[in-house]
Amino acid sequence: MVNPSGDAADATFLTVAEVAQIMRVSKMTVYRLVHGGELPAVRVGRSFRVREDAVDEYLRKSFFNAG
Repeated sequence: MVNPSGDAADATFLTVAEVAQIMRVSKMTVYRLVHGGELPAVRVGRSFRVREDAVDEYLRKSFFNAG
């Protein structure tokens, strides 16, 4: 997790596969979210890394009460 000062050095970065597993979606869905700008990511070589706190924030914003 990120420390209170928001230092990226202390951030945990996840692979697309790890994000997909956490969110219970396909890797293609994660790629769509990244390319669509809905989920911020950094490019490392030919792959992407997503900050764990960005995944948490995306899920928090996407949550809604049904019923």
